[in-house]
Amino acid sequence: MFRILFVLFLAVSACAPAPVTELPGRAMPDLPPMKTFSASRITPPARSNAAIAQDFMDLTFRMESGRRVPRLTRFAEPITVRILGAAPPSLDRDLTELLARLRREARIDIRRASAGQPANITIQARRRAELQQIVPTAACFVAPRVTSWTEYGLARRSATVDWTTLERRETAAVFLPSDVSPQEARDCLHEELAQALGPLNDLYRLPDSIFNDDNLHTILTGFDMLILRLYYTPDLANGMTAEQVAARLPGLLARMNPAGQRRSTAPVIDTPRAWIEEMETALGPGTAASRRRAAAARAVDIARRLNLTDGRLGFSLFALGRLSLAVDGNAALDAFVRADQVYAATPGTEVQRAHVAMHLAAFALSSGQPAMALSLVNTHLAPAVASENAALLASMLMIKAEALDALGRASEARAVRLDSLGWARYGFGRNSEVRARLNEIAALNLKGEHP
Repeated sequence: MFRILFVLFLAVSACAPAPVTELPGRAMPDLPPMKTFSASRITPPARSNAAIAQDFMDLTFRMESGRRVPRLTRFAEPITVRILGAAPPSLDRDLTELLARLRREARIDIRRASAGQPANITIQARRRAELQQIVPTAACFVAPRVTSWTEYGLARRSATVDWTTLERRETAAVFLPSDVSPQEARDCLHEELAQALGPLNDLYRLPDSIFNDDNLHTILTGFDMLILRLYYTPDLANGMTAEQVAARLPGLLARMNPAGQRRSTAPVIDTPRAWIEEMETALGPGTAASRRRAAAARAVDIARRLNLTDGRLGFSLFALGRLSLAVDGNAALDAFVRADQVYAATPGTEVQRAHVAMHLAAFALSSGQPAMALSLVNTHLAPAVASENAALLASMLMIKAEALDALGRASEARAVRLDSLGWARYGFGRNSEVRARLNEIAALNLKGEHP
């Protein structure tokens, strides 16, 4: 029900921000205006309709805790949305674009509430510290039957905010941080608004969805929009049981996603609780680094033992690589290489491979192989753009600029570096963090250090 704080751990930098000082012989460029993405380039889901039907059922009729949800619930259309609080200036534009996508792709009648009017869904921005006082492990979250932070504070320990007791959805509130980068606020907006409207669960097995606690997808995907379109089709209704919904899904999917009828279906292996708990330890806050690494290694072992040889093994290896960077570079590199091999064999994981490729390119740059670093970035840049991950895109472009510099292509390097800074302003937010990230990656080229 919330975007877990380890999204911060999975941000593209594996180190704390460096002091903002210029590196020897390197002038810090002026920061250009912030860049933003234009039209979303969304691809349809690549799995069979039988698999998507199972995904819909597991997303809809189970909570993340494993509790059963007794009935389908949704809002009556038209659905209205409003923003309260000191939201980042970029959030208004991002909400406008998201609502347009929901109308166009999910066929949901959803719009802004008129000024001064109540709304079905209230988006309220609060300081990160305030959110964490209430839910320490959450970057953002959504709650039913409340319309403000004050109401949530009074109701948070009661059945009022228990999703399993709903008969229908009438009001909900999304709480997201006001003092974060534009991208982090947008990522929270996409995930929490989607859960306010539809699925209450996340599934680690999904390679192409924001409904996955790996948090590697940052905006709603084609799969997500199909799930939401199913939620609001007139053929389903509030109060329907799992059996009633399951009976209608094959016909609905055949009509909405005819390409999925021709795809084969692989057996679904549920994610075991033991693996989830190890990953929560590895990625959660407040745990010693050595315990995190050990938990990630155990998650890798569980995934192999239980034949979870899809994105779950890849994500375990990716987390192990990230956690090993500070103590064992060779182990980190080995984990990233193995993660890439797993993702390469798993359809629909181009975004995941882009995250891994950024780290592999950093290793190549720091080991004096700029041509390899350039090739890795160029090969995997498109998924970073398509997934609208400005932080990942900026980091990859910064590595590309350093590689071009090392290859003697200085004018190209300057243009790419300037491009990276515009994306970094959206992805990282504060100018100090943008400059710190630029310095970290420049240090790979000048000092042979990995970020």
